[in-house]
Amino acid sequence: MSNRQAIDEFLRERALAVVGASRGGRKFGNTVYRELLAKGYRVFAVHPEAPAIEGKPCWPDLKLLPEPVGGVVVVVPPARTEEVVRQAHEAGIRRVWMQQGAESPEAVRFCEANGMSVVQKECILMFAEPAGFHRFHRWLWGLLGKLPR
Repeated sequence: MSNRQAIDEFLRERALAVVGASRGGRKFGNTVYRELLAKGYRVFAVHPEAPAIEGKPCWPDLKLLPEPVGGVVVVVPPARTEEVVRQAHEAGIRRVWMQQGAESPEAVRFCEANGMSVVQKECILMFAEPAGFHRFHRWLWGLLGKLPR
């Protein structure tokens, strides 16, 4: 479980990258991308092969983004997450959100060893306001004692 301070600091960043949206638009990474845009974030999709995601330009690498971002949301299989956090480190990105299911022990260790703030095992849509439907999920987790402190 991540701590609330790391979550709040990540969400204060207004420019974010999302790694894990697909060209087909049906992956959860696409949902994260769309929802963050709708919440007023400047969001940059990163995909090694797609020129566009959701009709907007896409970048093949975190180092090639058109402006600095304060954090990266990682929505890829765990086997690819360490590669993404290493790329984030090389690009100077200090905050990483490993969406539920994307975390890997190696990636977490890399972040911690390199002074990167990491949020893991949490759904960004539960915390990025307005939470909408995900507000219920957050309420339920609070009831069960699963919310970060």
